[in-house]
Amino acid sequence: MSLFDPGDRGINPADLPLASRMRPQSLEDYVGQEHLLAPGSAIEQAIRQGKLGSVVLWAPPGCGKTTLANIIAHYSDSVLVSMSAVTAGVADIRKAASEAKSRYQLTQKTTLLLVDEIHHFNKSQQDSLLGYLEDGTFRFIGATTENPYFALNDALLSRARVLPLKPLEPSHLEDLIQAALTDDVRGVGSAECTIEPEAVEFLLQISNGDARLLLNALETGVMMTQPGTTVTLATLEQVLQRQSIRYDKKGDSHYDTISAFIKSVRGSDSDAALHYLARMIEAGEDPRFIVRRLIILASEDIGNAEPQGLILASAALTAVATVGMPESRIILAQLVTFLAEAPKSNRAYLAIDKAIGDIKAGKLPPVPLHLRNAAHSGMKEHGYGLGYKYPHDDPRGWVEADYLPENSGLSTPYYQPSDHGYEAKMGERRIRRKQKKSGE
Repeated sequence: MSLFDPGDRGINPADLPLASRMRPQSLEDYVGQEHLLAPGSAIEQAIRQGKLGSVVLWAPPGCGKTTLANIIAHYSDSVLVSMSAVTAGVADIRKAASEAKSRYQLTQKTTLLLVDEIHHFNKSQQDSLLGYLEDGTFRFIGATTENPYFALNDALLSRARVLPLKPLEPSHLEDLIQAALTDDVRGVGSAECTIEPEAVEFLLQISNGDARLLLNALETGVMMTQPGTTVTLATLEQVLQRQSIRYDKKGDSHYDTISAFIKSVRGSDSDAALHYLARMIEAGEDPRFIVRRLIILASEDIGNAEPQGLILASAALTAVATVGMPESRIILAQLVTFLAEAPKSNRAYLAIDKAIGDIKAGKLPPVPLHLRNAAHSGMKEHGYGLGYKYPHDDPRGWVEADYLPENSGLSTPYYQPSDHGYEAKMGERRIRRKQKKSGE
């Protein structure tokens, strides 16, 4: 079935939501995605000539994936058949292929198969598309909000070009608002309403680049406003009590948010860290996941500059598991602000990687005899443990001794304390020990 004309589906266009009624039907009307569809660009020309081929449209919700699929089908004079990967299976793909073959034999019309939410297809379902793409039964458009390079098989990606779409810019969304308010047929122009600038700003803020959300919110606002009057900020605030948080725990939003969160803590910006923490809390993220990431950060990015960081992070893991939400937000906030404001050092992290690098490079000199374990008296006769000095026998708790193999060629020193926080004191003690050892 075609999605280009709602009448094909027995639907009165007037009964559709505003976002569907305002859907553009040509490249001239399409808003945004200039990085792909600039006049004269390769993709724009391929669409106009009906030679684009199979593609995967990757974008957040409301950026025009389905609309662009309709436009591609229009210019290629193809029949657009749609299915959702949430509910469809291999049998549906086979049925669509059979109908596409019959359609071509009867009408010479090619078929363009749109699979929405393609990331929900498993491997066998994705593989079932391959043969039909190879023999030209249909061309394929996959629409997804997830990263296709993670969600889709390499075999399918090799047959379909990935086109990343971007969230619409505020200027694009403002154009859509004005178009909807002035269009008497597809829009809400018959209500003869205007809109406050503050209300426009509010729509731009809550829509976050999502044209569907913006237009449907605008339609509700107009419906709650007397004809011939102005849609106000107060009206829209009643329509939209709060913004729906875009956060898929298995998708890009999840990884982007946790990435920004960790980088903010690492960068000692507690306000930014709390902002991303609040996003995750309100989206229902597992607090234990958040704390586990902070435990790693406490060693990787803070380390010995503030050793209490790892202790506090480890304690927080137990605390949030015991207390639960919503009170655990307080524990998380304490931990985040402590770690963000703490002095930073990644020297321990660098040190172990440097040491591992030596091992991987094959630098494995024999362990010095005086450090070897003399588990048997006969081993002592071979020099095992001979000359070892027990540090606790010295009042200083330290003795001048060599612990690394001689002439080892190792890339030491591995650990070089920074001058941040507690690690600075560690560095000072280390310098003093070296000076005593060298007799300075």
